[in-house]
Order: sequence, then structure tokens, then C-alpha cells
Amino acid sequence: MGKAFLVPRPGFMEFKKQSIKTSVVACIIDEKDRVLLTRRCIEPFCGQWVMPGGKVDHGEPLLEALHREVREEVGIEVHIDGLLDVYEHVALGDKNDHYVILYYRAHPLTVELQPNNQEVTEADWVPANRLASYNMTPGSRHILAQVYPETMNDPGEPADEQANRNEANSPEPEAGPGCHVKMKGQDNRE
Repeated sequence: MGKAFLVPRPGFMEFKKQSIKTSVVACIIDEKDRVLLTRRCIEPFCGQWVMPGGKVDHGEPLLEALHREVREEVGIEVHIDGLLDVYEHVALGDKNDHYVILYYRAHPLTVELQPNNQEVTEADWVPANRLASYNMTPGSRHILAQVYPETMNDPGEPADEQANRNEANSPEPEAGPGCHVKMKGQDNRE
């Protein structure tokens, strides 16, 4: 699990536990070879394009979390075809969060998008030849470069990851248009 460290306080010691956040993301590709992208409106990476997904709740099986996140963000059902890859973000944001993200390939069982405006400002089926023009997170670009090597270049790490860490560390109000400020202890899922 996470690593514990001591936080000194007058009169006693307190342990604060650090943890790794596990997320799942669906690389949803339809019969026209288009990828479903959403523009995030919550941190980290507010304003950037990603594939639908999110954090796994404690005790929740990975594939159930993936189905739940896709339904919550874009309102569609998917069939999960298999694991594509794992990507991690280390020391992200002002809390130095550590994310491990499992990317799964999927295809839609329903296609009428119903974006949840609490999490995404837009959702779009993007043809492979247009993917490179979207401002995506490094993890999204890394995965899509594996699926579409002829149209996408994998930006790699660490410089690309560091640039996104710096962007994520920017003050919340300037994070991007349409971004929601998440208050401590608030869950943005409805």
C-alpha cells in the first residue's frame, strides 16, 4: 500500500499515509475507427483532452470501475476488449499525487453521447488522422501512439510529463476555461 511518514506536532507524533491512486481509462474505438475523447473540466489536466475514465473506488473491481466511469462521463455502454497498457504520473499537482492508470481498449455498445458537465465540457468521436491536433495528456498520447503509430508520435517521458506536472501545479483559478475547483473532501461525481 502507501508509505507512512511522521508529521511532527507539539506533544505527539502523527502518521500521514501516502497512497497510490489507481485509475482506469477506456480507449473506445467505434466501427468507423474513431476514438472517443473528452475535454476534462476537473483537475488534474483541466482543459485537456483525454479518454473516459477515472479513479477506482476502494473494493471496486477494475472492470466495474471502468464501466461506471464511462457511464458517468459520457452515458454510453461499452464492451471491454482487453488491457492496452499501464501509465503512471508521479508527483502530480500540489499534493505530489501518484497515479497508476490502466488503459483498456473497448468498443461502444451504444453511441449517443451524454457528457456529464461536472466532469467534461465536451465529448467527440475523433478520426485517427485528427488525433495529433488535440491537446492531450501525456498518458493519452502515449496510448494512442501505440494504437495509431502511423498518425501519432509517442512524446515519451520525462520532459513531457514534467511539463504537464508544471501545468497541473498552476493555481486552480487559472487552470483553464470551464474547470471546476474541487474542494477538499468533495467528490465531483453525482
